[in-house]
Amino acid sequence: MNPKVDFYFNKAKNWQEELEQLRGIVLNCGLTEELKWGCPCYTFQKSNIVLIHVFKEYCAVLFFKGALLNDTNGILVQQTENVQAARQMRFTNVREIKEIQPILKAYINEAIEVEKAGLKVELKKPTEFKMAAEFQTKLDEIPALKTAFEALTPGRQRAYLLHFSAPKQSKTRESRVEKCMFQILNGKGLND
Repeated sequence: MNPKVDFYFNKAKNWQEELEQLRGIVLNCGLTEELKWGCPCYTFQKSNIVLIHVFKEYCAVLFFKGALLNDTNGILVQQTENVQAARQMRFTNVREIKEIQPILKAYINEAIEVEKAGLKVELKKPTEFKMAAEFQTKLDEIPALKTAFEALTPGRQRAYLLHFSAPKQSKTRESRVEKCMFQILNGKGLND
């Protein structure tokens, strides 16, 4: 147990007992406990394997390369259609965790083997994501914007493409593009 991570488990109001159970199971798999993104993260030879986090309706173990696991039990959840690699195993009470403990351990051990084998999730290229017409228009009108956008990392490009195409109304998409143009021109990502 890493004392730097204790605060996360102590601050949780709704999921205290469930988090204790999950922490014990994950640590029993020989992973190193760290604090990343404000959450308990468990690593194998400095590579992220799983993360424990809480939501209103459930707590979860997130497998960073969950898409590569053989989910023979059909229990891994893809949070949204845009999540490519990670998958969650969700819990709403301690009884569920105790019942599934051997399966959870097996999934964690498989995730460790995936990491040892050096397997990578094939991520979609930014060109495979939907391009908002409003953004395409700006790219066509402003060559410097197009150049700056193409110079961004694939992850930053993806974030912008998802951000711009999400709204239903053209006016909102247009507004988002306008607000982000300066940031793109300065080589910054959506959340930089």
